Amino acid sequence: MTTLQAETGGLSRANTKIRFSPNTEFERELRKRVSMYFGENDLSSKDSAHMYLKSAVAVAWVAASYALLVFAGLPAWGLLLAVLSLSVALNALSFNVMHDALHGAYSERTWINKGMGLFLDLIGGSSYLWYRKHNYFHHSYPNIAGHDDDIEAGIFARLSPHHKRYFFHRYQHIYIWFLYGFLAIKWHLVDDFQVYFTKKINGHEIERPKGWDAVIFFGGKLFFFTMAFVVPSFFYPVLNVLGFYVLVTLVQGLIMSVVFQLAHCNEDAGFPVQPAGSEQMETSWMVHQLSTTTDFDRNNRFLTWYLGGLNFQVEHHLFPRICHVNYPALSRIVEDTCKEYGVTYNSYGSFFSGLRSHYNWLRTLGRADVDGNLA
Repeated sequence: MTTLQAETGGLSRANTKIRFSPNTEFERELRKRVSMYFGENDLSSKDSAHMYLKSAVAVAWVAASYALLVFAGLPAWGLLLAVLSLSVALNALSFNVMHDALHGAYSERTWINKGMGLFLDLIGGSSYLWYRKHNYFHHSYPNIAGHDDDIEAGIFARLSPHHKRYFFHRYQHIYIWFLYGFLAIKWHLVDDFQVYFTKKINGHEIERPKGWDAVIFFGGKLFFFTMAFVVPSFFYPVLNVLGFYVLVTLVQGLIMSVVFQLAHCNEDAGFPVQPAGSEQMETSWMVHQLSTTTDFDRNNRFLTWYLGGLNFQVEHHLFPRICHVNYPALSRIVEDTCKEYGVTYNSYGSFFSGLRSHYNWLRTLGRADVDGNLA
């Protein structure tokens, strides 16, 4: 198994012809230093007590928010607060629990990772399909147009300089925020079913879930739709129920979209392409991750806690199988090693500086054809 396949959990070569250059001394030294950090401090890269506590808090937060929204009979202002709380809590559960679990970073035990990953099925997604979409196509090939599904928005937005520009992209830095809100709705109602029946993610063929995987897929959808629409309808008119769903998911989708876009679609992240006539990229897999990924607001402890370390996106992409509670410490090792070897390390000092860069990037791509060779 190649280094790339080891990081992503295995990927069929039938889906891609992209290869990365061999590792150099930099990659070997970085892995050595990270391994030494865990050894010298007698730490485990997974099964952190902190993670289990965070998981309990996230699950309790979702359950309490849902109970208040549906069963407590709150006044209008209370319902709005419960809607906001449920949106934020659902993302806390996603960022902290299922994300690590489906990367195999939650525990050394496969059954625990799989079990914690099933929370995604309970809140409207599919652990089976997300694992393949995110781990295979995004983590393997970040910011490579046609391969990284996370930067593919159809005609609605131009996120890469290698995408075609339409006249309305001139205003994408204004309207995109509204579209971001529909991420969760599209995910719940369209994307998973489309992938299931077409067996394709962004043109790449995948195996449709079978057996217990299919049971979990449809069972999870049934559970989610029951909790989202059926149960609340016993307490509120149908239009109110639909309104709750839309409000919760709009906030949820906006938060998810912004967090992931800040890390990859900004003024400093690269968008490399394969050299003409070659299947091999000009850099190694690790250097590619570093050039296409950006950290933000690394000193914000609350943001780090809430986002499950996704503000340390560089460290996550380099070591996706290491639990996110270790990312702050690893970031110092990664940054120092990059400086020593002259390798790119992207980081924004605050959330808002990253947000501003994402806004500027959208505006730039919408107003002019950026050089297609931008890297």
